[in-house]
Amino acid sequence: MNMNKVSNLKIIAVLLMALAVTSCKRNSSSSNSSRATGWNINSKEGGFQYNPNFKEQQTAPGLVFIEGGTFTMGRVQDDPMHDWNNNPNQQHIQSFYMDETEVTNLMYTEYLDYMKRVYPPEDPTYKNIYHGALPDTLVWRNRLGYAEMMTQNYLRHPGYAEYPVVGVSWIQALEFAKWRTDRVNELFLEQAGFIKRDAKITDVSAESNFSTDTYINSPSSTYGGNTEVLEGGKRRSQTDADGNPINTYAKIESGIISPDYRLPTEAEWEYAALGMSELRSYNVYRGRKKYPWDGQYTRSGKRKTRGDQLANFKQGKGDYGGIAGWSDDGADITAKVKSYEPNAYGLYDMAGNVAEWVADVYRPIVDDEFNDFNYYRGNVYTKNAINEDGTVKVLTIDDIVYDTLSNGKIVARNLPGEVAKIPVDEEETYLRTNFDNSDNRNFRDGDRKSSRYYRDSFDEVADAKKEDETQQMYNSPQHSVDRDSLGNLIREYDQSSSRTSLINDNVRVYKGGSWKDRAYYLDPAQRRYFPEDMATDYIGFRCAMSRVGSKTQNGKKRN
Repeated sequence: MNMNKVSNLKIIAVLLMALAVTSCKRNSSSSNSSRATGWNINSKEGGFQYNPNFKEQQTAPGLVFIEGGTFTMGRVQDDPMHDWNNNPNQQHIQSFYMDETEVTNLMYTEYLDYMKRVYPPEDPTYKNIYHGALPDTLVWRNRLGYAEMMTQNYLRHPGYAEYPVVGVSWIQALEFAKWRTDRVNELFLEQAGFIKRDAKITDVSAESNFSTDTYINSPSSTYGGNTEVLEGGKRRSQTDADGNPINTYAKIESGIISPDYRLPTEAEWEYAALGMSELRSYNVYRGRKKYPWDGQYTRSGKRKTRGDQLANFKQGKGDYGGIAGWSDDGADITAKVKSYEPNAYGLYDMAGNVAEWVADVYRPIVDDEFNDFNYYRGNVYTKNAINEDGTVKVLTIDDIVYDTLSNGKIVARNLPGEVAKIPVDEEETYLRTNFDNSDNRNFRDGDRKSSRYYRDSFDEVADAKKEDETQQMYNSPQHSVDRDSLGNLIREYDQSSSRTSLINDNVRVYKGGSWKDRAYYLDPAQRRYFPEDMATDYIGFRCAMSRVGSKTQNGKKRN
């Protein structure tokens, strides 16, 4: 080969390399440009900012991923109670996340510690905030049983740290989930460098705290507008071409802010409890599933654990754990979480230990004729309250609203630093086909707009006599409670003898058997209800979180 040919080959090679580099640069540049406008995204000069590198939702603390799908919700065994409130119906559930275990005493006391530090109860302004969060430890008392040891020790003693919290009402469980959302997102933003390190401990107070909703809608109002916290993170500050700061706050578009912790819906809880993968045969489910584990019995059939109980429940009259020793289920009251094997989704104690609150308002019928996707009864739609200058209204100490519950307990309905909420109105509902008012708890609950009569006829209210109003469906007793000028509790019990039901818009479903229940209630399909503002020694809860993005995790594809 002569020198000219070698020289020509070198020139061609250099040209090809240059072309490749140019192509790479062009492709790299195009990956950060808009397919809509061709403009650059995340330009250092400013403009539209987004996270093009987002892969998938980060699994938040304590949760496990539940891939959604179709299942038969409702009873799969005989109904000796004859309540007929869980007839089988097919539902589809979106993918979501759920707590691996029930919320424990340790988790809840961390919440109480935070509330006590930020809203010290010795200050009369905040006294009812902390006291309203405290579980009712007196639920353990029994008129013919000794339980003072649990009353005094169950919540706080380290011996019970990993036991499920009880004595918590549905309202208190909801407030815990809100608090948990804020604390987790506060940590995520700190780790991403948007918030000063350890501000969640050193700079927090009743007047200066973090709310996820406030950070999304009015970030400069978070921490009471403390710029040292809001701009003191480890992120390198950015400016536009004129030297003005940009990207000071994270947005939803950043992918850093996690969706809310919340109570699972009844359908989600039942789907997760069933752990359906054990019954999967190709693309269909075979057979019936009676418990969260595979099989029709409460004792293990595996060789190594044969005969061991698979859950903590009442085995018979006077038998809460079995004979001491081998056949005992290991617990007489609640048990330490993870004492039994998890179901196929990796969830512990989805049968037994404690029953669990879910989000739904109770009605005897699951209205699958109207909806069979992410079924949930209990929607009350709200929107942000807006100030006269167009900004969102952030609550102050003077805006705290307290409710006196039916049992006389006082709870705070909002906290300083949160965004004020008001019901949606005609601006959102006008000419809509999917919803027409704010409160949808009693939508299609067996009558037209919840106004048909229960006993003698199904005439509308407009055609009925005034004195017959107590015949309406779901007309549970209406007890009232108030306080006089001295703070004394005034109780007025409903003395009516014409009530036809204990059901109203303030009773919530709870699911799963407990340490106090027979095996019948271990079936995930069983559904019972309890007033949302009351608590017991056998109902606890766990949190859930919605999944954003893909249905499957880690890009899993069909084989």
